[in-house]
Amino acid sequence: MEGGCLCGAVRYRIEEDAPPCYACHCTDCQTHSGSAFALQMPVFASKFSIEGEVLKADSDLPSGQTSTIHACAKCLVRLYAAVSNRPGLFTVRAGTLDDSDRLSPVAHIWVRSKQEWVVLPQDSRMFEEMPSEADWFEILDTANRLQAG
Repeated sequence: MEGGCLCGAVRYRIEEDAPPCYACHCTDCQTHSGSAFALQMPVFASKFSIEGEVLKADSDLPSGQTSTIHACAKCLVRLYAAVSNRPGLFTVRAGTLDDSDRLSPVAHIWVRSKQEWVVLPQDSRMFEEMPSEADWFEILDTANRLQAG
């Protein structure tokens, strides 16, 4: 899978076929994305390569962790983040993929903060806030098993 920024100065490659993605409806993601939610995809750093100049900025999360945001130095499109409590794992903005239309979220998180007009599918996994670590990894492992099989 490949993706990049709006101006084309930064390109990245993910050495996996369609890692699971999720929709985050927290107010921080709404502000960062300028939209109702952010479609994100956890990717192992070892499976991610990038070319081009990126800027980094730290952001404090409600959990007390630090998110280091990576954006194109030219057009400032946010491409991915690295969160301090998950070393070796990046959170890629799925909308920056060349073919994001084939993705479907395996879960919706922070739904207590979602915009009222957003209607979620009834069969979706939904969490009022951030799921526990155990729930989170179960969701991602389940999605990986389904994709592999």
